[in-house]
Amino acid sequence: MRSPRPYAPLTGPGAQSLTERRKAATQLDIARAACELFAERGPDGTTAEDIAHRAGVALRTFYRYFRNKQEAVAPLLAGGGDTWRALLAEEDPGTPLAEALERAVTRSLSGQQAVEEGLEVTRGLLRAAADDPALRAVWYCVNQDSEEHLVPVIGRLAGPGADPREVRLLAAAATDAIRVALELWSATDAPVSGTGSPAELAVRCLRDLTGAMPLLR
Repeated sequence: MRSPRPYAPLTGPGAQSLTERRKAATQLDIARAACELFAERGPDGTTAEDIAHRAGVALRTFYRYFRNKQEAVAPLLAGGGDTWRALLAEEDPGTPLAEALERAVTRSLSGQQAVEEGLEVTRGLLRAAADDPALRAVWYCVNQDSEEHLVPVIGRLAGPGADPREVRLLAAAATDAIRVALELWSATDAPVSGTGSPAELAVRCLRDLTGAMPLLR
């Protein structure tokens, strides 16, 4: 299942227009409303009408952007991946990839925004997804999109001589490391920082999955 992606942030020559930014802001408002209601009532107790009302938009506006109530959470779930890819893209080419990956993952999962909104929202959604296949499908779709967008970022850092196969494998492993870490953390009551936190778990998963990869040697 593919969710629409007009909410994906763009910078540089391809930056979003004012209209596109307004659309993205509306989508994010709807996503926050969906997350709040899912946390309060669960997916089964929430309708698209409820989400639209909480977000202050018409139902037709809701369906302009999302096909169903579960898909409405995609912008918030995607935000974490957007953030960590942007942090990784800040690294200079030639920086050891293992260091760059761990630094970007740690920063994205321990920053103020992640703690204040993203992590607790993700924990609630992943818990709700345990009994909702459609919500799980959105989570997996968001991760697949993130992996695809990660490939050129890693490719730039690895350099023009990097094997495309190795770049793809590293992008897949890095994405899965974060996904698994968040899923494991969400099933517990561990804190958002320190021992057992998403940042710590993600780095451990990253090392386990990528330790033998040629690009990191």
